[in-house]
Amino acid sequence: MKPNKFTRLVRLGVMAILSLSTILAINLAPKLPLVKASYPSQVATGSSWLWASFPVENFQEYTSPFGPRGGEFHYGLDLAAPQGSYIRNWWSGQVVEVIADNRCGIGLVIESGSWEHIYCHMEGQVETANGRKYLIDREGGIQLWEGQQVPVGARIGRVGMSGRTSGPHLHWGLKYSKQWVDPATVLRAMYNEQFSSYSSRPQGY
Repeated sequence: MKPNKFTRLVRLGVMAILSLSTILAINLAPKLPLVKASYPSQVATGSSWLWASFPVENFQEYTSPFGPRGGEFHYGLDLAAPQGSYIRNWWSGQVVEVIADNRCGIGLVIESGSWEHIYCHMEGQVETANGRKYLIDREGGIQLWEGQQVPVGARIGRVGMSGRTSGPHLHWGLKYSKQWVDPATVLRAMYNEQFSSYSSRPQGY
C-alpha cells in the first residue's frame, strides 16, 4: 500500500539526516548510472535514488574503502557498527544467494534489477529445509530464504563478526550489470538527491 504524504515525508527526513551525518566523510569517485525509484515496487533500474536505504543502523565510521588493500582488491565498503546492530536492505529485490563461507562469513546477495547488493559478516547461521537455504538469526528475529522478495529498508540481518574480520562491521558490496561498483559513489548520489528533495519541501509539511 502506498504510504501517505506524512509517512513519505518522515522517511525522507530520516534518510536525509542520516545521510548528512555519515556520507560527507567519504572520499568519492566519479558518478555512476543512477537507479529509478518506481514506487511502490522500487526496482533499481533508472534515474532516481529517492527511496534507497542506508544499509546499517548505529553507523560509526567507514573502516575500509573500495579498492586495493594489502596486496588484494577490496570489493566493497566496510561500515563499522556495534555488534548486533540491524542491517537494512538497500533496495527492494530478491534474495538470490545465502552465503556461509570463511571469507564473507554469513551473508546475503540481493538482486534489484541490474544491481546486486552483497552483505557480509552477519550474525546467525545458514540452514537448509526442503532443498532451500535460508539465513536464520533467532536472537535478532531474522529469517530470510533464497528466492524471497525483500522490501527496501527492511531489516535483513545484524552486524556480526562471521568470516574474515577483525571487528564488527558490515562489508557492503555492489555490482551493476555484473561489474563491481564503488559503494561510496552510490551513497553520495543517494545523499545528494535525498537531501535536496527533503530540503526543497515547504516548511510545515
